[in-house]
Amino acid sequence: MKAGFFSHIYVEKDILEAPKTQELISRLPNSEIIEINHYKDVFCRSRQDFAKQKKSPALILAHKKGELIYEGAKVCQSFGNAHFYYTSCIMNCVYNCEYCYLSGMYPSGNIVIFMNLEDYFEEISRTLLKNPMYICVSYDTDLLALNHLTGVLNRWIEFVDTKENLSIEIRTKCGNISSVKESLKCCKHPERIIFAFTVSPEAVIERYEKGTASLTARLKALAELQELKIPCRIAFDPMIYLPDWKPVYEEMADIIFKGRDNYPKIDCNKIFDVSIGSFRISDTYLKNMRRNLPSSAITQFPYDNDGGVYHYPDEIMKEMEAYMLGRCRKILPEDKIFLWKEQ
Repeated sequence: MKAGFFSHIYVEKDILEAPKTQELISRLPNSEIIEINHYKDVFCRSRQDFAKQKKSPALILAHKKGELIYEGAKVCQSFGNAHFYYTSCIMNCVYNCEYCYLSGMYPSGNIVIFMNLEDYFEEISRTLLKNPMYICVSYDTDLLALNHLTGVLNRWIEFVDTKENLSIEIRTKCGNISSVKESLKCCKHPERIIFAFTVSPEAVIERYEKGTASLTARLKALAELQELKIPCRIAFDPMIYLPDWKPVYEEMADIIFKGRDNYPKIDCNKIFDVSIGSFRISDTYLKNMRRNLPSSAITQFPYDNDGGVYHYPDEIMKEMEAYMLGRCRKILPEDKIFLWKEQ
């Protein structure tokens, strides 16, 4: 994230003087501070241009009220966890992936950080009295990519270390773990913290994953985490269709599973598990994405609608997923491979 990325910071007046708010603001000394009553006054206002805002987003600091933890969505993988949840302490992402459902879910391209993380932790603590929890904490943003600014991921790592029966997944396309390295080194229960790296061929990254780390950088970060004994999931999800998708994905699979000069070496024996899934999205989100990105090859693709979820036509979907499934089966046992539609 470039210096001066957030030219404006909108702050709810009730938390403006809070120490954590002031601490975060101090890290962005060149940003203009604007006091607001409620984050929705800015984030949810009408007639916003999501695509334009993504090029230069504002930052919104807020206090989240109401429900903080949610049950996992049906289009997401639970990885065999009976008590599967997700939460969003940050809304929107510094990256700008063309296929990202956030452009269909949110009315704004600005980023919201909820400063009351302690309230999230309290709600989790209450739920843990009833059952174990597996929580995806980085669905609606990339916590690792923002951590050098927010420190939020460090606080999640420290919190998990104090709770039994709690595991978290951090989904990321970031290639730099320096901001969490010390926290992870001090972690007593690294097995409860799972980093899930979304991996894509370089052709997909260059065309559709604007601002994200290269495949090389992602694999380097993954290899560093393996050295720290942190569980790392590889997410071949979402797989994005290209006319020449097969040789493109074949090359990526060879780089990851066989190794190649000039790419970091992954220890396949230490891969926690893999997830596989082709691109799919709810019909409501796609409708909004098509309006926001009318020239996008991804949003305008002629998908099939199956029960309110758009996906590639069966022939394409099955061939792509079967190919990656076959490659993974040559490397990993069956219980480490998760195909999304089987959930």
